[in-house]
Amino acid sequence: MVQPAEAGFETASWPRRFAAILVDWIASTLVVVAFVGVDEYLDPGSPASFFVLVVFVLESAVLTWLLAGSFGKIATGLRVVPADGRLRPISPLRFLVRQVLVALVVPPLVFKPDGRGLHDLAADTATVRRPVFDEMLARARSRR
Repeated sequence: MVQPAEAGFETASWPRRFAAILVDWIASTLVVVAFVGVDEYLDPGSPASFFVLVVFVLESAVLTWLLAGSFGKIATGLRVVPADGRLRPISPLRFLVRQVLVALVVPPLVFKPDGRGLHDLAADTATVRRPVFDEMLARARSRR
């Protein structure tokens, strides 16, 4: 866990982020299997694998926009916040671009010393643990 220089908070660890993406992928797979059936999903050449990717990108982008984290991030105690640490609404398009970059696999593997990958740099976001998010939320509420 490292601190982004400009914000002064710790970003989430890579094992926890990996667990979150694994939970998201399993959940997306189960959604697709529920719609197309196990036989279709397991059929070689089936487009079901592509549908899993689409569900993953949409689920994680929409839930991150609405709840500050995908299903997997929420389940593993992570949240996505603006990189400067000031909680405010972020464009859903930014989150969609962020998740498409995650789906490309390489952008999350290229990261700065503060723990933010190219996908976070593109969206100007950071992934943090829930307690850090709660502190940010408390600060934002006290400013009102």
